[in-house]
Amino acid sequence: MTFDSQAYAAQLADKVTRLRDLLAPFDAPEPSVFDSPLQHFRLRAEFRLWREAGERHYAMFSQEDKRTPILIEQFPIASLRINQLMPQLKAAWQASSALSHKLFQVEFLTTLAGDAMITLCYHRPLDEHWHAAASKLAADLNVSVIGRSKGKREVIGRDYVVEKLDVGGRTFSYRQPEGAFTQPNGTVNQKMLDWAFEALGDRQDDLLELYCGNGNFTLPLATRVRKVLATEISKTSVSAALSNLSENAVDNVTLVRLSAEELTEALNEVRPFRRLQGIDLKSYEFGSVFVDPPRAGMDPDTCELTRRFDNILYISCNPQTLAANIAQLHDTHRITRCALFDQFPWTHHMESGVLLTRR
Repeated sequence: MTFDSQAYAAQLADKVTRLRDLLAPFDAPEPSVFDSPLQHFRLRAEFRLWREAGERHYAMFSQEDKRTPILIEQFPIASLRINQLMPQLKAAWQASSALSHKLFQVEFLTTLAGDAMITLCYHRPLDEHWHAAASKLAADLNVSVIGRSKGKREVIGRDYVVEKLDVGGRTFSYRQPEGAFTQPNGTVNQKMLDWAFEALGDRQDDLLELYCGNGNFTLPLATRVRKVLATEISKTSVSAALSNLSENAVDNVTLVRLSAEELTEALNEVRPFRRLQGIDLKSYEFGSVFVDPPRAGMDPDTCELTRRFDNILYISCNPQTLAANIAQLHDTHRITRCALFDQFPWTHHMESGVLLTRR
């Protein structure tokens, strides 16, 4: 793969054109464009292992051909830390049958701050020989190591990495658990946080956040408002978000484990939820809602819920569903800010953001 800057610029320009065309029916302003490093931008990577000539190799498969492995020694789109660890880990499993026996998959998770974790997946139970070898590996490479085998998990070190990001003149610390969703492109994630922080602005009312994940946006946005009600359905992400709120001494956020659809029902007083016991929804003076939904976008009822708010700050990983949601809201809200974040360079995927304000 070549990392030609002119080819990248042309691809990014094509994405800008696509986003501009999708949002043209809504009289969107010209998007702010946030580019990515050309290489070493991806903070996580997952490889299958493929045996050839008596050796195991890192391997990936193309979307078009799931049978023919592409053997990999280095992975230039991954972080420098991952590329440093790949040959070191390979040398370690080649030298240790305790590490290599029935090892079939390897996952790396790193951070801009330099933290790293390796997950090793096996088709066998993990014994004391594996534990001794993995403990040495963790010490030698200065990483945490997770062993996975048939639903069981062994943790050496921590089962998370720690990211540090600066937003609005403050450094936030993020616990990112093994197996949970995290933003893959750390540099662009930093730009997304800065944009959202600026777009929301300083406010004297409250914020509703749907799909809050591990609190990636929650932490900095909470410093812009009186208080936040945030929701997330994933238990792992909720646990990480609560740790992150505590670690950063952010004390104006109430987090509930509800889906966006369930919270919509609660706010519409369709039915009560035990997980909302002790929370007075009517005490909130919501002026804004922040959403970062999955690729499917917001369902119609949740989209209708956001119409109640003066400001809708929307981060999207799928511009098609973003446009569909905006079409539902366009009669009451207009796009006042727009951005493209090149979270996934060298692919057709892109992340985008809009601020919708009441007409």
